[in-house]
Amino acid sequence: MHDVAGPPTGDDRLWTVPNALSMLRLAGVPLFLWLMLGPEADGWAVAVLAIGGFTDWLDGKLARVLDQYSRFGAMLDPAVDRLYILAALVGLAIRDIVPWWAVGALLARDVVLAVCVFVLRRRGYGPFEVVYLGKAATFVLLYAFPLLLLGDGPSAAETAVRVIAHAFAIWGVALYIWSGLLYLVQFGLAMRRPFPPPAPRFGHPDGGG
Repeated sequence: MHDVAGPPTGDDRLWTVPNALSMLRLAGVPLFLWLMLGPEADGWAVAVLAIGGFTDWLDGKLARVLDQYSRFGAMLDPAVDRLYILAALVGLAIRDIVPWWAVGALLARDVVLAVCVFVLRRRGYGPFEVVYLGKAATFVLLYAFPLLLLGDGPSAAETAVRVIAHAFAIWGVALYIWSGLLYLVQFGLAMRRPFPPPAPRFGHPDGGG
């Protein structure tokens, strides 16, 4: 866990290049959902998702190269990932491409972890340490969603894409749930530590701007 007690530091920066990219990705979420459900312009929706995935990689890279880590970025970057996943899941479920139970399982995972984060903040801790399996799960799901969109059709090519998309989706959901269990292990270990937390240390989580 990241401890957050103590005076403000450079990690409190708000206006950084990685954070600007994360805000740009955030603006793409409603556009992506509208493209899916309004005109059903799947090609453009996939393009927005691809740009979001690229900027997700880029903001983490720039955070390391420019040494522009921040607490705000550490919270915003994974939050935007979750919003893209939520938007894609809801849109795909409304269009009957994925079952609603899958939506419920992934939402339940995030709700449980959100409650854990709230409890941890009450005890003086910051965000979870990044579990790379969680980043991998997000990566796989963000590949599965555009493939599910592109495979939504009757042709032989679309059927082949749909088979690959379902394989990605199954693995992505499994990894997403498993990474949630790993975060729960972090939560359990933090609850066993003395309260309040020890002296502050300001780590640099990977994958956040």
